[in-house]
Amino acid sequence: MWFSGNVSSSVSLLNWNLSIDCCSWEGITCDDSSDSHVTMISLPFRGLSGTLASSVQNIHRLSHLDLSHNRLSGPLPPGFFSTLDQLMVLNLSYNSFNGELPLEQAFGDGSNRFFPVHTIDLSSNLLQGEILSNSIAIQGAINLISFNVSNNSFTGPIPSFMCRSSPQLSKLDFTYNDFSGHISQELGRCLRLTVLQAGFNNLSGEIPSEIYNLSELEQLFLPANQLTGKIDNNITQLRKLTLLELYSNHLEGEIPMDIGNLSSLRSLQLHINNITGTVPLSLANCTNLVKLNLRVNRLGGSLTELEFSQLQSLRVLDLGNNSFTGNLPDNIFSCKSLTAIRFAGNKLTGQMSPQVLGLESLSFMSLSDNKLTNITGALSILQGCRKLSTLIMAKNFYDETVPSKEDFLAPDGFPKLRIFGVGACRLKGEIPAWLINLKKVEVMDLSMNQFVGSIPGWLGTLPVLFYLDISDNLLTGELPKEIFQLRALMSQKAYDATEKNYLELPVFLKPTNVTTNQQYNQLSSFPPTIYMRRNNLTGSIPVEVGQLKVLHILELHSNNLSGSIPYELSNLTNIEKMDLSNNYLSGRIPWSLTSLSFMSYFNVANNSLEGPIPRGGQFDTFPKAYFEGNPLLCGGVLLTSCTPDTTTGNDELNRTFLVGIAIGYFISFISILVVRAWWV
Repeated sequence: MWFSGNVSSSVSLLNWNLSIDCCSWEGITCDDSSDSHVTMISLPFRGLSGTLASSVQNIHRLSHLDLSHNRLSGPLPPGFFSTLDQLMVLNLSYNSFNGELPLEQAFGDGSNRFFPVHTIDLSSNLLQGEILSNSIAIQGAINLISFNVSNNSFTGPIPSFMCRSSPQLSKLDFTYNDFSGHISQELGRCLRLTVLQAGFNNLSGEIPSEIYNLSELEQLFLPANQLTGKIDNNITQLRKLTLLELYSNHLEGEIPMDIGNLSSLRSLQLHINNITGTVPLSLANCTNLVKLNLRVNRLGGSLTELEFSQLQSLRVLDLGNNSFTGNLPDNIFSCKSLTAIRFAGNKLTGQMSPQVLGLESLSFMSLSDNKLTNITGALSILQGCRKLSTLIMAKNFYDETVPSKEDFLAPDGFPKLRIFGVGACRLKGEIPAWLINLKKVEVMDLSMNQFVGSIPGWLGTLPVLFYLDISDNLLTGELPKEIFQLRALMSQKAYDATEKNYLELPVFLKPTNVTTNQQYNQLSSFPPTIYMRRNNLTGSIPVEVGQLKVLHILELHSNNLSGSIPYELSNLTNIEKMDLSNNYLSGRIPWSLTSLSFMSYFNVANNSLEGPIPRGGQFDTFPKAYFEGNPLLCGGVLLTSCTPDTTTGNDELNRTFLVGIAIGYFISFISILVVRAWWV
């Protein structure tokens, strides 16, 4: 058959019976003529695989073809567009079609052919090449309304010539391709355009002023390109805009002062540019605004004069990494719909206001790297936010003493908190006892403070905690074995049961010696981790550490730990990074550690270890620096020969687990970068 011979279904045979009229087949529609011509093929989500046969072009009356959301592959048949000249709707999205579009070039009178197609959706395939202006099908598609080729690998300039041949165009979607060059002013001829999406390409130059003449435009989506220049004030002529997203470009200048004219705006995202000036007061007129993201620009000034109270639909506000000054704006708490707030990385002062309790839906708050004071007051107030799941206040409250008693936290305080970060505040006192009541916390950062005393064993009782950072403090005493009994790190099943939902806003960690942030969009993206480095911890490493089979990163370096390296560490089958350097560890390196095939970082430098460095597995990839500072170590990358006394009598040799060399080397690279981080 023209169709079934090349296409098969892994779900069913589509109930196609060759002995009956094809007009009775599933997904097939015919007209009422005596010959019963096939006019529609609609088979989305059928699990179809195979290729599209050229014989489909023999269905001359075909007006609708929908094969979306299948597993079809291969190139489209030659002449596909020009031969199906009755086609009105074409939807081949979400397949694996590849190659270039079979667009025959127009010569002579070929350019006068008419094609009735009004909807073309080729999105989410593997198509490539340029979309040329002199193709028969494109030039003749005078009724084309919607053209979607997003999520492919098309190159060359955006085919703006379509506005010349198809004046009825309402939707153009070119996102997630490799289009390059400037945005042509010809797009200004698509006077009926409501949606223009060309984000995540390599477009450059300025946004042409002709775009601002598209009075019907509702969505302008151009993020993640190389666009330059200013956002022209004429953009405020686009009164029907509901979405304006120009983030991750190189735009400069100020936000148009009349931005408030865009009263229909629901999403304004201009983050990661070089925008300067202040937030225009007219923005308060955008009363339908749901999401406002101006993060990572050079904006400044005070926020207290902006009438946030008019933005009652606002749910997500991200003003992080700018230079805003003055007090933390209390008027923001009049936006009763807010679920997420980020003011991190500014110069805000003042204290937390009780008015925040009026935000009954607040789930995410990041205030890190400002100049806020009174952590006791902030925690006293914020524990009453019933839905708060992410609270990051790092690099504030400098040299304050954190409340420590268990009864500081009300019985119903922080009932849904999952991420808690107060790192790099130089907080004094002991690790607060009230943290034991955070039964839903999964990620906790208490690093880079001045906490004293011993590590409380009850930290190991927190049922879903899988990321703990208490590094860079003044903690003393031995490692409590309870820490190595964290349920979420002992059992893959328990870890898998932790929260997997996406965060309202991404969380960023900026590792030291790395210029870019690590971005986490959901809790499950965080690597299972224990950081205890750079304290004054003593004693040996408890053998209970071997129970943490889910653990990816273990850092105990720069303490005063002694004793031997436990053989039980070889049970950490998911470990990617282990740093035990700069301690007083003695004895031999267990050969059983060579079985840890995902471990791409193992540092035991500057201890008192002795004997041969294990051979095989990942150990053959570790550099010399990871073992230096142990005068009695020999062999391996140290290039020091081991004497018979150091190589014999090693009862580990009979238990060697020699496996592959570099399985985990690249898998864990990103996780390893997160060594000491600023939270934002």
